[in-house]
Amino acid sequence: MLAAAGRLTGVARRTPLLEDPFLNEQAGRRVLVKAECLQKTGSFKFRGAWNRLSALQGEARIRGVVAFSSGNHAQGVAYAAHLQEMPAVIVMPKDAPAAKIGATRRYGAEVVLYDRLTEDRAAIARRFAEERGMTLVPPFEDPFIIAGQGTVGLEIAEQAHEAGATQAEVLVNASGGGLASGIALALAERAPGLTVRTVEPAGFDDWARSLEAGAIRTNHAVGGSIQDALMSPSPGLLPFAIGRRAFGPGLAVGDEEALRAMAVAFARLKIVLEPGGAASLAAALFRREALQGEAVVVVASGGNVDPALFARALASGA
Repeated sequence: MLAAAGRLTGVARRTPLLEDPFLNEQAGRRVLVKAECLQKTGSFKFRGAWNRLSALQGEARIRGVVAFSSGNHAQGVAYAAHLQEMPAVIVMPKDAPAAKIGATRRYGAEVVLYDRLTEDRAAIARRFAEERGMTLVPPFEDPFIIAGQGTVGLEIAEQAHEAGATQAEVLVNASGGGLASGIALALAERAPGLTVRTVEPAGFDDWARSLEAGAIRTNHAVGGSIQDALMSPSPGLLPFAIGRRAFGPGLAVGDEEALRAMAVAFARLKIVLEPGGAASLAAALFRREALQGEAVVVVASGGNVDPALFARALASGA
């Protein structure tokens, strides 16, 4: 983790931990918002991508990388590859937000679109890796990715201490679990009074069900939520091995709650969130009875949202 922090120093942004008195009043406790939506490429994913690509050497750097993602990992890998002058192929669902597809292409990556209902994105990515000799960069099932995302936790530990919040639940939007598991590892070392809890879309709560069962559970649906960044079918094996020991019970929020949280974030904190990036804030606002303590840390993980959907969020009211 410290090695990852060293690689990211001077490259990734140290994002702020924001607080607003009106938001605290609305949530019924202190709410400290880690604004990873202000990270390069608009999400925390740049951290893990930079750390992973930085570890490649020789011929691997010349041949480049391939990744699969609904958008944020795609942009993180594409931009990290651009900065490190590597070729990149990104496999994305054709129904991914247009803003995410467009941004990935603008970073210089070759975008390959697939149908998430009928095609296997991992199989497509593996084919490119085999045919072109590229390195597969998974979104969460990789120690370098987890360590890179874990630098968010190192920053939270310092910033929460400075804010006087040494005992709190840390709400982390979870798909495969790379961010949540990385943060948990960092907090275990630097801030043991802070406990990670996952937040997912209602109907796609594989983390919550897996943590309750003590074994990995899978979602049956593959689409149907506007929280597109959080729809991995099941927890990653490596993140779950970490999370089953370190996480508190999982939480889930509905799409309309995520939209309302987006409106609150814009009105109170002046930040732009995508639905999946706002799920943790929605949990702080609308799952108050499920939380403990006088303070909660919310990881606002991404802000890559299409204008029309953001307008819909603002219309939902703050």
